[in-house]
Amino acid sequence: MDITQALAAQSYARARPATSPASESEGGNPFVSAVTDFAQTLQRGEETAKAAMTGLADPHALVEALAASELAVETAVTLRDKVVEAYQEILRMPV
Repeated sequence: MDITQALAAQSYARARPATSPASESEGGNPFVSAVTDFAQTLQRGEETAKAAMTGLADPHALVEALAASELAVETAVTLRDKVVEAYQEILRMPV
């Protein structure tokens, strides 16, 4: 199977909007800004990784971008776990 770099980039570009926030018109909402910051951090990491693969970025920048992306994902997972835990506690409350 012959996959060219252009074909891979086109497929990636078609799949990318799935991770974008739905609406950016609510500038005052802290949740929207947090999701936007999260998406931008991941996007910067992906762009740096692409640049490093083509030789346009140095390894130090790649390590920094990957560390920032890892921290963002770990924070999002921790937040999700806390929300699920709180929901489960609410379900356990006697009525």
